[in-house]
Amino acid sequence: QVQLVESGGGLVQPGGSLRLSCAASGSNFSVMRWYRQAPGNQREWVALIIDRGTTNYADSVRGRFTISRDGAKNTVYLQMKSLKPEDTAVYYCTAMTTGGHSYWGQGTQVTVST
Repeated sequence: QVQLVESGGGLVQPGGSLRLSCAASGSNFSVMRWYRQAPGNQREWVALIIDRGTTNYADSVRGRFTISRDGAKNTVYLQMKSLKPEDTAVYYCTAMTTGGHSYWGQGTQVTVST
């Protein structure tokens, strides 16, 4: 059974940092992504990492966020720096298996506020 469990969200002041984690289990995953959804907005893609290490970022986070992966633990991380109030959202981890099926985690809330 595939399972994705996110953690690491919370309340942080503008300019601060957080690191999100997503522990994946139950399959081999080729591509892992982070999305986010703010209240009243559509879900937005944030970053991806392919199993050989290729990464890509949305323009809104490039230079501030870093996605990485621990292959041995099948865990993907999102290091977020210089956080802004507009980064406030529920952050979701997704993983695509080598067979092409995609799975989503339950989400973790990130709030950037004074």
